[in-house]
Amino acid sequence: MKKMLFIAGIAICLSVGCPTGYTGAGDQGAKEEAVAMVKKAIEYIKANGNEKAFEEFSDLKGKFIDRDLYVVVYDMNAKCLAHGQKKSMVGKELIDLKDTDGKEYMKERVELMKKQNSAWQDYKFMNPVSKQIEPKSMYLERHGDLIVGCGIYKK
Repeated sequence: MKKMLFIAGIAICLSVGCPTGYTGAGDQGAKEEAVAMVKKAIEYIKANGNEKAFEEFSDLKGKFIDRDLYVVVYDMNAKCLAHGQKKSMVGKELIDLKDTDGKEYMKERVELMKKQNSAWQDYKFMNPVSKQIEPKSMYLERHGDLIVGCGIYKK
């Protein structure tokens, strides 16, 4: 009887999947998903206004969190208006932030958005899934005087 239950359990895991602790490629956001998340966020801002949108983007259980993907919003002076992983950053001036290599990524981000309406930016940041500092590529779009971004972690 125990053997039959064990085999039935294996069959269920094979057919529907069982949690194993394994973090495969499907557990990471892809470039196309980051771009789509930014576009979805901008549409949400247009439909709901800044205040409601920023609140939703900063909700750790909200609809703008997907695995390691989350939305961030800054003004053109690098003040954080919404952050999908670190709500403590909201309201802070972040222009002087540097990554672990000393890259002034917020200054670079603002400069990129002054020159173009969209861009990809590379730097290092803590992955909310692995809790490790990892290389990250952030997709950014300018929406009026806002910088809206979503990044992917590169392994």
